[in-house]
Amino acid sequence: MASTIALLTDFGTQDTYVGVMKAVMLGINPAAQFIDLTHEIRPQNVRQAALVLLNTYRYCPPGTVFLTVVDPSVGGARKPIAVRAGDYSFVAPDNGLLSYVLDELPEKHIVELTNSAYRLPTVSHTFHGRDVFAPAAAHLAAGVPLESLGTIQANYAKQMLPMTNVTEKAIIGQVLYSDHFGNLITSIGTFEWMDDEQLQLTPRFKKNLAPVIIQADQVTITAGSVILKGIHRTYSTGKLGEPLALVDSNGFLEIAINQGHAANRLNLPMTTQVIIQIG
Repeated sequence: MASTIALLTDFGTQDTYVGVMKAVMLGINPAAQFIDLTHEIRPQNVRQAALVLLNTYRYCPPGTVFLTVVDPSVGGARKPIAVRAGDYSFVAPDNGLLSYVLDELPEKHIVELTNSAYRLPTVSHTFHGRDVFAPAAAHLAAGVPLESLGTIQANYAKQMLPMTNVTEKAIIGQVLYSDHFGNLITSIGTFEWMDDEQLQLTPRFKKNLAPVIIQADQVTITAGSVILKGIHRTYSTGKLGEPLALVDSNGFLEIAINQGHAANRLNLPMTTQVIIQIG
């Protein structure tokens, strides 16, 4: 039985939150092995967590249980859930965090975590990560059937899809978040290089839109007051210290500065509209 548990939270690493969740899980399932996807999601940013999970889950081994806790409404009306979908299981607050992943995975089975046998004996109002979600993840990784954890639920909360529009003359999206290096990740993707000059865009969040072929060196990207020419393959093809647009490792358009911090320097708040002019 696979015992891999992948964690994704906004807890940071300064406090004991992540460590105590792991301690709880090892007390239940001593064979558990952990993958820390990240604990540096911006506090309460459910959409960023949903996107990071979407871009990372497929790299984990089949059978992985994802413990994903970004929970602004902890102790409130949102439900704690566990889901089996595709080759994976997920434990999370039902606040839209799982929606991007579940929208592309087949055969979803969802339960609300109502069985007190799979929680800690005392459940706090402010740390369900320790008291509710971590025990559920540990039991799932140990082989407890999903249906034993609670009551079957038909639906799950949806996170609003990021902006992605395609017209004859433009591809329009928005800044979603910045990573550790200050690179600004946008909603425009998924891109695939066809050759040294051509890119194919298959809109990730608008599945009814047909793929678009663009000439990477002939487009103009506008984001706020920032205007960039062309889409690069690598950071190093841009001038040192200057902003550029490129395709990141997940296929999304990224605005960066070669060996610099775009988020600090360019003053492009989250949700800033990004336009690729193609005609």
